[in-house]
Amino acid sequence: MRKISNVFYITIGLIILAVGYGVLAADSFATVTTSIKSFISSTFGWYYMLLLSLLLVISLFTIFSPAGKIRLGKDDDRPSFSTPTWIAMLFSAGMGIGLVFYGAAEPLSHFAINPATTEPNTDAAFRESMRYTFFHWGLHVWAMYGIVALSLAYFQFRKGEPGLISATLKPIFGKKMEGPWGVLIDVLAVFATAFGVATSLGFGAVQINAGLNYLFGFTIGFVPQLIIVAVVTVLFIMSAWSGLSKGIKYLSNTNLILALALLGFVLILGPTLLIFNIFTDSLGGYLANIVSMSFRTAPLNADYRDWLDTWTIFYWAWWISWAPFVSMFIARVSKGRTIREFMVGVMLAPTLLSAIWFSAFGATAINIQREGIADLAKASTELTIFEMFHTMPMSFIISIVAVILISSFFITSADSATFVLGMQSTYGSLTPSNSVKITWGVIQSTIAVILLSVNGLTALQNTIIIAALPFSFIMLLMIISLIKALKDEGPKRARSK
Repeated sequence: MRKISNVFYITIGLIILAVGYGVLAADSFATVTTSIKSFISSTFGWYYMLLLSLLLVISLFTIFSPAGKIRLGKDDDRPSFSTPTWIAMLFSAGMGIGLVFYGAAEPLSHFAINPATTEPNTDAAFRESMRYTFFHWGLHVWAMYGIVALSLAYFQFRKGEPGLISATLKPIFGKKMEGPWGVLIDVLAVFATAFGVATSLGFGAVQINAGLNYLFGFTIGFVPQLIIVAVVTVLFIMSAWSGLSKGIKYLSNTNLILALALLGFVLILGPTLLIFNIFTDSLGGYLANIVSMSFRTAPLNADYRDWLDTWTIFYWAWWISWAPFVSMFIARVSKGRTIREFMVGVMLAPTLLSAIWFSAFGATAINIQREGIADLAKASTELTIFEMFHTMPMSFIISIVAVILISSFFITSADSATFVLGMQSTYGSLTPSNSVKITWGVIQSTIAVILLSVNGLTALQNTIIIAALPFSFIMLLMIISLIKALKDEGPKRARSK
C-alpha cells in the first residue's frame, strides 16, 4: 500500500492495545471504562450541554451571515450529487441503523420505564417522551455535524488543504499541524471512527440476528452474529471497491426508498391520525422548549440528573465521538454547494425525517403499550420493533423489510467509514486506494467480531464516549479556525468584485 501515513500505523497499534485489553481482561475493561464514562458524564455534563447549544447558535449564524454565499469550492463549482441523493447520503451515514434500533424503543422507554420529570404511562409522559426523542436526534446533533463538516469542506475544497482534521487548524497553528501535533489529532479522529463504526457493526449484527430469530427461529448467539458480520463485510467491501459515485450513492438511495417504504407501512397500518397529531404536537413542543432543554442540568434533582447522564449527556458525547466520521463523509459529498445551502440541508432535512420517523414508530409503540395489546416495554431494545410489528397486519412482510433496511444501513455505514478511514490514513487523499479501504473494512469487522465474542461492545461504546471529550476541544478549535478564515476571506472577496 503506497502513500500510507503514520496515522495508519499508530492507530493500528492503539487498536491492538485496546482490543487486546478488552479480550484478555474483559471485566476489568468494562469496569474501568464504565467508571471513566460515569465520571465524565457527571463532571462535564454542563460542558456538553453548553457546547452543543453553542454549535447550534453558530450554525444558525452561518446560514444568515454574508458568508452563507461562499461556495464550498471554486466560485464556478457545482454539486456532484443531486439534492435527493445528497440528503439520502446524509441520512444513511449519520443515523441509519440507530433509527431502526431506537425508533420504537427510545420513545417507549421514556414513556413506560424511565421518564425524565413525569409519572410513567401518563399523557404527560407520552408528550415528554416524544419531545426528548426529537431533542436527542434533532437540530443540536445536525448542527454539530454540519459545522464540523463545513470546516472540513471549506478548507478542503475552498482552500485546497488535504482532507484531514488537522488541516483545518492551520489558520491557528500554521505549519505545526504538519508535524507530530497534527498526527496526534488525526490519530484521535481515526481511532474514534474505527471504534465507533465497529460498535455499530456489532449492534447491527445483534439486531439482524434478533430479527432473523423472530422471523425464522435462527439461534441468537455469537456464531450467527459472526456469519452476519462476515456476509456484510463482503458486501460493503464490494461496494467500497466500486467507489463513492456508485456503491455508496446507490446504497444511500436504496436506504431512503426502503426507509420510506417501512415508514409508509407504519403510517398506514398503525394509528395514522394519532401519528400525525403526535408529530405536529411534539414538533411544536420541541421547538417551544428547545432553549430550556438545551441548558437543563438538574443540579438539585438527583434522579433527573441520573436520567440526563444516561440519555441526553450520553447522546451528546456519542454524537461528538461520531463527528470525525460523519462530518468528514458529509464534507466529501458536499463540494460545490454554498455554505447557506449546505447548512440548511444538513440541519433541516435529517431533523425533519427523524422527527417523522420517531413520531410514526414511537407513537405506534406507545399506543400498543397504552391499549394493553402487548407489553413492549419488557422487550429488549433490539427486539422492540419486531414485537411491535407482530401486533400489526402484514407483520411478516414489514419485518422482512426492516431486516433488509437494517442490513442496507449496516453496509452503507461501514462502506462510508472505510472511505473516510482511507482518506485519513493517506494524507487526506480524495480517492484512497481500494487496498487501503479493504484493509480498514477488515479491521472494523475484526474489532466487532472479537468484542462480540467476549460481550465487549458496551465497554467499547464507553471507550468511544471517553474519546469524545478530547475531540470536543478539537471541535472548538476547528470552529475558531473556520471563523478566522471566513473573516479573512470577506475583505478579499470584496476587493475582487
